[in-house]
Amino acid sequence: MSLPFLTQASAPLTCEVDAVNEYGAQQQISIPAERALTVYVDKRELVTLMTLGAQPELLVLGFLRNQRLVQSVQEVEAITVDWEVGAAAVKTRQGISDIEARTAKRVVTTGCGQGSVFGDLMAEVDSLVLPDAHLTQSQLYAIVNAIRLQESTYKSAGSVHGCALFRGEEMLVFVEDVGRHNAIDTIAGWMWLQDSQAMSGHDKVFYTTGRLTSEMVIKSAQMGVPIVVSRSGITQMGHQVAQRLGLCTIGRATNKRFLCYTGGGRLQLQPELAGARLRAAA
Repeated sequence: MSLPFLTQASAPLTCEVDAVNEYGAQQQISIPAERALTVYVDKRELVTLMTLGAQPELLVLGFLRNQRLVQSVQEVEAITVDWEVGAAAVKTRQGISDIEARTAKRVVTTGCGQGSVFGDLMAEVDSLVLPDAHLTQSQLYAIVNAIRLQESTYKSAGSVHGCALFRGEEMLVFVEDVGRHNAIDTIAGWMWLQDSQAMSGHDKVFYTTGRLTSEMVIKSAQMGVPIVVSRSGITQMGHQVAQRLGLCTIGRATNKRFLCYTGGGRLQLQPELAGARLRAAA
């Protein structure tokens, strides 16, 4: 069965506005765009997502995947985005069974823009089996450095979250959006369109600038990615879920500093690489 038809309705990521700085001088600056995108599945309104609009079709596809509303990319026939009306029309091949019941319970997430998660956050967690995967400390440092060097909307306009998928220290895809949930959903959609064997999670690392909450941990696990790195920290529930899954969570990852909260057996430490800091502290 063929992959779904997707429009290419990318929208401008920033806009120019006037602001007054601390010296009282007026200047023109860039700020991130933010748009409402209402998702319709087989003509039924599902949810409205607030997004930059960089890759809206992948965002919608990944949202459907991470909400467990579709089980495979082949179930989706087309995703058509029209920014004139702010809508994404999803056409499935055979419909989504019990969609009313499956979307009746809505949890407002901790994400920017107050995203929604349908159903029980912990449902099916125990059925997830993560592959055996490891990351060296040198690879972790390379990932952090790659993010530092990445050209981004954040550098030019601020106020967005970034997520990336790595194979070892090789960056495969980088996504920014107004909320980290949108960014991870877009990556999930991108992964589904790639070759399934090439996109197995055994050699993948997920990076996010946002905090590691329970829903971010669960989404990474659903994507089959067992190692998550964050520039921020982790919440109590995120920690509990990661321990339950055996997922490696690494936070506060900047320069050569980091904290491995869970799944330490997946991280191959090389403390000599942080030796300069240790000597300075001594």
